[in-house]
Amino acid sequence: MSLTLTPPHAEAPAAATTLAPREQEALRHIAAGCTYLQTARQMGLSKHTVDAYLRRIRAKLGINTTAEMTRLAISLGL
Repeated sequence: MSLTLTPPHAEAPAAATTLAPREQEALRHIAAGCTYLQTARQMGLSKHTVDAYLRRIRAKLGINTTAEMTRLAISLGL
């Protein structure tokens, strides 16, 4: 497996404009360590909607893991 490290600030501006506000909110909760169910409850959504938001984030930004999403959230200041 190959892993390429890029500086967090390199992707942050593009990601901030790409993600919808609710996607950013879901990302913030997940990066804070919340489960999908906890995130859903805090956002007033179903866990399936949260899952859909996070799938869209992964697809838009080409990331695969929660760790990558957490790194992105940190670089965005969420």
